[in-house]
Amino acid sequence: MTQQTKMAAEVAEIPAAAARFLTEAADATAAAGEAMREIDPRLLVTVARGSSDHAATYLKYAVEMTAGIPVASVGPSVASVYGRRLRLDGAACLGISQSGQSPDIVAMMESARDSGALTVAITNTAGAPMSLACDHTLALHVGPELSVAATKTFVVSVLAGLALLAEWRQDDDLREAVAELPLQFDRALACDWTPLADRLVRANQAFVLGRGPGFAIAAEMALKFKETCAIHAESYSAAEVLHGPAALVQASFPILALGVADAALGQVIATAERLAGQGADVFLTAPGARPPVTPLPSVEGVHPLTAPLVAAVSFYRFIEALARRRGFNPDTPPHLRKVTETR
Repeated sequence: MTQQTKMAAEVAEIPAAAARFLTEAADATAAAGEAMREIDPRLLVTVARGSSDHAATYLKYAVEMTAGIPVASVGPSVASVYGRRLRLDGAACLGISQSGQSPDIVAMMESARDSGALTVAITNTAGAPMSLACDHTLALHVGPELSVAATKTFVVSVLAGLALLAEWRQDDDLREAVAELPLQFDRALACDWTPLADRLVRANQAFVLGRGPGFAIAAEMALKFKETCAIHAESYSAAEVLHGPAALVQASFPILALGVADAALGQVIATAERLAGQGADVFLTAPGARPPVTPLPSVEGVHPLTAPLVAAVSFYRFIEALARRRGFNPDTPPHLRKVTETR
């Protein structure tokens, strides 16, 4: 392919889209955060599918680590297919959907609000049915996303959730970390992961590893490997991978390990070194591992809670280029559509 793909253009828009959200959604974010403080929830539930569910998983770890409040993912079919109403009095419910149109997501958000939950929508379509079903909406303001593979909407969805968390908890450190993200995203686009691309250009399978919020990004990375490059990638916790999946790891098995400067980094490095010792080709987004683990460049000085999201931007630049090297058009994966409506 000689022309720039839509995916490449949308990845390049991430820094500007993030800055635009922080400016244009500031009042809505503050209002939703104030509402969260008023109800002081003891439980947060999330409703999402696909990449949006990976964003929800990221926010699960962020909320639990910051606020100490349990977060549970609710299957939309509980409301849309099985017609069951959950007991959510005093809880908060966060719905994440790029389009805000899928009937099952909308049904679950309506049910949550009717059951007494404070409902917040994160969507790129402010007037979408999910938005109308919720008490508050954080519109992403990222502009149209035409490539089937979600990139800028995923990143700004996570950013929106982190901004909401910072306002809810009145956390100045997190507010500052969120404000720095547009510049850090721009730096992330300059990180060159060519050594990993060279290894995966003919690969059929891979593992992607992470811990905490990094595990959510690992899941998103594995999905993108599948949908843009036809690589059967599986995501695992860097702890859980040793409980069984490591039995599959033999000579030259490719592994991408997401390491960030947080409390789990030492364990991630230890896992990377152990799997490399089994013969795997391990690539790690952090320094400090012994050879033959291959380090990949990352943006330095990033808050531990936002670092995995910054790494996702580097990955998106990498995966778009890898798809083209493998002969695929990442804008139009086979059998997929931009908006998938499930019930």
